[in-house]
Amino acid sequence: MRLRRLATILIMLVNAGWMRAEAKIPQETKNAALRYWMAFAEMQDVTADKPTQELLEKTAASEAAWDEARLAPILDANSDAIQTMQRATKLPECDWGLEYSRGSRASMAYAPRARVLARLNTLEGMRQMVHGDSQSAVNTWLAGMHFSKDLARGGSLIFALVAKSALVPNLRMLAEATGNGQLNEAQKRQVFAAVRALPEDGLDWGSAWGIEFTTVEQFLRELQTAPNSGAAYEAIMGSPAPKQGLPPTAQEIQVYREYMLAVQAALREPPTKARILLDALEAKKGGLGEVEQSMIPNPQKSNAARIEVMTARAKLIQVLAAK
Repeated sequence: MRLRRLATILIMLVNAGWMRAEAKIPQETKNAALRYWMAFAEMQDVTADKPTQELLEKTAASEAAWDEARLAPILDANSDAIQTMQRATKLPECDWGLEYSRGSRASMAYAPRARVLARLNTLEGMRQMVHGDSQSAVNTWLAGMHFSKDLARGGSLIFALVAKSALVPNLRMLAEATGNGQLNEAQKRQVFAAVRALPEDGLDWGSAWGIEFTTVEQFLRELQTAPNSGAAYEAIMGSPAPKQGLPPTAQEIQVYREYMLAVQAALREPPTKARILLDALEAKKGGLGEVEQSMIPNPQKSNAARIEVMTARAKLIQVLAAK
């Protein structure tokens, strides 16, 4: 009898411990990138036809009037993705897990979906404002601003450019709403605090260029030792290999390195000064080999993107100060 009671007590204790263990909820991630990936997976295809793509782009850029009948179903279908993205912007970290060791082969798979999701988020804010919900619209556009910063985090130039395309429309929407008197004082203070926290040109363009530089340099060194450098070039670049410059020499890579570091330094300067410095570097760029030149993005276009962000940010601050 005593043994039976003891066995019963042991079973009850085991069961109680099991129930407590089962009831424990795992700690949620602090990494926003994981949630962004979830949002991408929840997205519905909005690129099926060209007219729809054009409508989304033009409306988000304020080049087309709001069309509730055509846009609302698209936003409703992507509501879960948009909300998942917005919740992710509240997390303190963002690590995309990019495989830098793979150099030019590192995946950029999330860039196209990130661009589309950012546009959908901007449009969601526009719909909220059209329906008179200014607070939700402000929160949505500020989430879009944060998303753009996370998009550029730890990425090469292509990610900075995608982030720019996400950031500028949100800045413009906030400026337009402020100028139209649609924000109350508390909302304007909320917006002002967020925009003042942004760098003047929105993103760290110098770091993005630096990652671009190291990625290409790694590929150039791989070409030096590749059994067939022409085939290796075509596999990565997707275009015919140059007739000269393969494999690249150590001297050619060194000249490339010096040029890219000079561009990186220029992009850390104010855009007006950067434009002058970049113009002065054109002669050095002309001295690069054909292979190296084919892999270098246009630095003046990067500087122009900085100016676009700065202009949109400055206009928003000006409108906020005037109201």
